[in-house]
Amino acid sequence: MATVSSAFSSDHCDYGTLPRQTSVPLSSDRSLKHDIQEFLDGGLAAWLTVFGAFIALFCSFGQMNAFGTFQSWYTTHQLRDLHPSTVAWIGSVQLWVFFFSGGFIGRVFDMYGPRLVMSLGTALYVASILLTSVARTYREYILAQGILSGLGVGMLFYPPLASISTHFDKYRATALGIAAMGSGLGGTVYPILLQHMFVRIGFTWALWVSALVSFVLCTTATLTVTSRIAPGKIQAAGRWLDLRPLNDARFLLLVIGSCFVSFGLFTPFCYVVSYATDNGVDPTTAFYILAVLNLASVFGRIAPAHFADAFGRFALLVPCAFLAGASSLILWSTARTLAQLMTYATLYGLFSGAFNALIVPCIAQISDIREIGMRIGLLYSIISFPSLIGNPAAGALLRVCHGSYTGLVALSGASVVVGSFFMLLSKLRIHPDMFARV
Repeated sequence: MATVSSAFSSDHCDYGTLPRQTSVPLSSDRSLKHDIQEFLDGGLAAWLTVFGAFIALFCSFGQMNAFGTFQSWYTTHQLRDLHPSTVAWIGSVQLWVFFFSGGFIGRVFDMYGPRLVMSLGTALYVASILLTSVARTYREYILAQGILSGLGVGMLFYPPLASISTHFDKYRATALGIAAMGSGLGGTVYPILLQHMFVRIGFTWALWVSALVSFVLCTTATLTVTSRIAPGKIQAAGRWLDLRPLNDARFLLLVIGSCFVSFGLFTPFCYVVSYATDNGVDPTTAFYILAVLNLASVFGRIAPAHFADAFGRFALLVPCAFLAGASSLILWSTARTLAQLMTYATLYGLFSGAFNALIVPCIAQISDIREIGMRIGLLYSIISFPSLIGNPAAGALLRVCHGSYTGLVALSGASVVVGSFFMLLSKLRIHPDMFARV
């Protein structure tokens, strides 16, 4: 029987194509072969998917990036009797659920497409905001903002990004970068918006407004995101969390590097506001540092992603991850004034945003297109564990050091730098030339 494998002559898995050894019967899968081989790299459906992904990430992942505002509010209001490291577990649980759910969400996406998953995600996410608005105890915040919100964000994050990967090939990193800008822009708007609403109309009403906005935007995103591989064309079999992709050394090294990066990457988002106030910055302006950090990440998501299509995705991922960690070690550790913290936030946001925008194109580059959703989900499921303990570990160091942020900053920066070296090893497995455009 004729197979697709004869149609591919390269010895490695090209960007978003089938690997050479893959054998798919043409008699039963001609339409899937056509979907895989031909990318439009544009068109109305493709750009509507990018638009839908942008607004989905704006109101979901963007608001999750604003947890530093919640952390600061909780420690002076509802949860003021708890240590900041204890309050940080709310955000850490949210991150863990978001990341860990990726493997299962990716598998459901591969089988059923984006619309079903995003519809359920919209309902869960809006419900989580409403439940957070009426929560009173620490346990209730863990359940509502930690578990339920994390799951809802995951259902609104993975499907649109995986859908974009089915529409684009040559300009895939650019398209994903535009979509990822949504989370950075949301992370810029939400800290300022929420802080003002908390003060002016109260915590409960502020979240009701947020829930209404999220419902409108997420519903719009659900209606505009589409996948070029129709639901039902991919017949998933075996385990829901398939670990076989880890046999690919390139993917395994990328996962290990991402684990180190994710352990320290989110620490500044959680602690930079409290760091500023503890160093004498006016509390009414300190939250602007978080907004600047997220605003810089908007540019970090689009500019490197655009250049990555020309100069190589891994070729930019590695230095951006390294510089994100280095900026914490060099600039955050010495910042004492508002101007110094703003400078650090700008550079860290730029480089950390580039990492967030480039990691998905790098996964797609070394994956069979029919497994992109599953591999994206698998990576995020694995890095959920270091993401879970990263912020609490930083908070524990803050307590052990009697309020000194030295250990917290060093741990955050060093873990990201170490992760960048594992990503370099992954790049070298693709091409041994360190300066190759891959």
